Amino acid sequence: MRRADRLFQIVQYFRGGRLVTAQKLGEWLEVSERTIYRDIADLQATGVPIDGEAGVGYIMREGFDLPPLMFTRDEIVALVAGARMVRAFGGAAMARAAEEALVKIGAVLPDGEKDRIARTEIHAPMWVVSDADRAAIDRIERAVEARDVLTLTYRDEQGRDSARDVRPLGLWFWGKVWTLVAWCEMRSDFRTFRIDRIALIEAPGRTFRPERGRQLADFYRRLERAESAGEHPAHRGMAG
Repeated sequence: MRRADRLFQIVQYFRGGRLVTAQKLGEWLEVSERTIYRDIADLQATGVPIDGEAGVGYIMREGFDLPPLMFTRDEIVALVAGARMVRAFGGAAMARAAEEALVKIGAVLPDGEKDRIARTEIHAPMWVVSDADRAAIDRIERAVEARDVLTLTYRDEQGRDSARDVRPLGLWFWGKVWTLVAWCEMRSDFRTFRIDRIALIEAPGRTFRPERGRQLADFYRRLERAESAGEHPAHRGMAG
């Protein structure tokens, strides 16, 4: 890779206000950390507002006018495929955002590449997720972001209903169904809930603060331990 191309890629990696370490940049660009340090210093000298230091990480301040973002052929295919899958399987708000993202992707492409979106023959059916599930996905996603406690009426495989307050932590898509990962206040433990089995979602008007041992990262660590022990993570911590 030419040095000019590498400098351009470094600036692209800083998009979105991400904190990035020299080690990670070196791994992505396949160069040494010493090379990254020199590149960062050169970018700073030319006026690119990058803050940070070696061993901590770097971040680019907001307001820097970046050049238009260009995509490779494989990146276009990946973006189009991902947007179409979200449009097919995500919540209603996600679907609208995915449709808008496709329009914006097309707007930044050079004229010679604009028709690649239409030529990307990767599609997903639009009838898999019900309107009710789409609405539930959107509501839960907003609750995850706002850290709102939810009261769920949940129907198990035997058709029995139970009500419980949960702290929504994240949404997982398994290829057929969506599940909510949450901290169940009734069980005082992690539980996962299939979206298509949630009969009712209510808001008791409470929020929660992150607590050690009750966060999504803790759930992931539990899954890692389960996988190491040979257990199937999809069957661990289901609602009960």
